[in-house]
Amino acid sequence: MESTLQGQLTCWRQHLHQNPETGFEEVNTAEYVANILKTLGLEVHRGIGSTGLVANLTVGNGTRAIALRADMDALNIAEHAPNRAYASLNAGKMHACGHDGHMSMMLGAARLLAERRDFNGTVRFIFQPAEEHGRGAKAMMADGLFDRFPVHAIFGAHNMPGMQAGTFATRAGGIMASEDNFVIHIKGRGSHAARPHMGVDPIVIAAQIILALQTIVSRNLDPSLQAVISCTELITDGIRNVIPSNVIIKGDTRSYSKAVQTLLETRMREISEGICRTHGVECSFEYTYEFAPTVNSPEFLDVAVQAARNVAGNASVDANVRPMMISEDFGAFLQAVPGNFIFIGNGNSPESGGIPLHNASYDFNDDILLTGARYFAEIARLELPAG
Repeated sequence: MESTLQGQLTCWRQHLHQNPETGFEEVNTAEYVANILKTLGLEVHRGIGSTGLVANLTVGNGTRAIALRADMDALNIAEHAPNRAYASLNAGKMHACGHDGHMSMMLGAARLLAERRDFNGTVRFIFQPAEEHGRGAKAMMADGLFDRFPVHAIFGAHNMPGMQAGTFATRAGGIMASEDNFVIHIKGRGSHAARPHMGVDPIVIAAQIILALQTIVSRNLDPSLQAVISCTELITDGIRNVIPSNVIIKGDTRSYSKAVQTLLETRMREISEGICRTHGVECSFEYTYEFAPTVNSPEFLDVAVQAARNVAGNASVDANVRPMMISEDFGAFLQAVPGNFIFIGNGNSPESGGIPLHNASYDFNDDILLTGARYFAEIARLELPAG
């Protein structure tokens, strides 16, 4: 049966890879997933948080319910895979983060549980839109997700290039960071490049701000805590021989607690406005909270670890992985419902799943599809025992 399921999972995954849709546009993706779930006999609810869906599978008379979540959206990246038979058919869009694989693993878990019916209670399969935006989880919850479909715990996973294929890694507490975005607009006075004394150069001011921002983590933050400040875009209205009037600095920060987020925002604002004031120019500072940190609930670590060990063996499970500074929209769900998020190794060589996430040549490793499906099914069996 498992060899047949592996073929089915691969077929589903490669179809989804070939037909990527980005955040809140996953209309055809949701339709494809919903039709499979209906064929498996699940009760499907569409249009939650725009394009999201929930499928329920109830077995026995148990009153407890858990959620298993997969993300659906692709990225605005042009795929570079000239020899890939199932490469994206949608120009400028591709599944460069493996959400096609996450959906297929979840569909596989639904099939295993629907056929074996070896649990007691309700499993709710959540297919979430717009994970890459950091908007989909909030949209589903604002649409009454956990009011309409209450659960006592939620579980999710993400493939991880660089980890040995089919291995698992998780931890209690923070496993992935928050992501906050910032925009700093410096309003100088432009001039001819040959006569800089006639203006106030916002590029020089921007350079001072960028360097000063890097002192926050090293000199304002307790060394035992974690944070990253990255300036990633510098936009001006100048040209080769024109000193600009305006410079915009964009970027993001990563951290693990509200207190650190507040510290970063406060010090960044003070530094930006202070340096601009020193030079006699205006400054506007915007700071927005995009992704919540993903903080695993200690009470659900054991079930996640045991499920992974049952599927992959003790030696293939790291129960105390080091936190990463990447972000995941799953963190928003964990602020409302306790649960666990786990990494599944995608492979550690370019030929077998080792190409980094968000790379134009990335591909999900089909060899781990069955492992992921079995993991999620095992979570249901352990957390909702049949007898």
